[in-house]
Amino acid sequence: MTALATQQKTDQKLPGDEGGPLTPAHQPMQARHIDEQGWALLRYEGQTTKMLFHPTAEDPTIPNAGLVRYEPGSGHPLHNHWFAQIWYVLEGEFLINGKTYGVGSMIFHPDPHYEYALTTKTGGTILYVQYMGPTTRKAPIYDGRFNLTQRKKLEEETTEY
Repeated sequence: MTALATQQKTDQKLPGDEGGPLTPAHQPMQARHIDEQGWALLRYEGQTTKMLFHPTAEDPTIPNAGLVRYEPGSGHPLHNHWFAQIWYVLEGEFLINGKTYGVGSMIFHPDPHYEYALTTKTGGTILYVQYMGPTTRKAPIYDGRFNLTQRKKLEEETTEY
């Protein structure tokens, strides 16, 4: 037993000591496989997505978590968000504010934040995890963003989410 584990051990028996949840509020993990769903349109031309997890009316705190695929030559303009997010580049190279980010790059956007324009010559895939802002308490947007059947014209898109 490690020193830390020894320090945390108490005489009080917790339900979790038996391998179960510590309280009735504790929830089990959820799992999805990328092949369980098809690619959906994202709001900007040349982008498709598979958001395996996303906020719902029943649970608005679930993050948007999944893949965003960019075709060569695609990207997005400068825009803003109230939520926080982390990106991890899985494939391709992306030009953001004059710097190239490739495979293995992790990018953190605090809340609230703005995103510089992004472009890619190679195309690629980024793992997105968008979550409720710890300071703003604003959740990411799923409906009308990651589940489109048709895109709006770029000039009709807002940049103020």
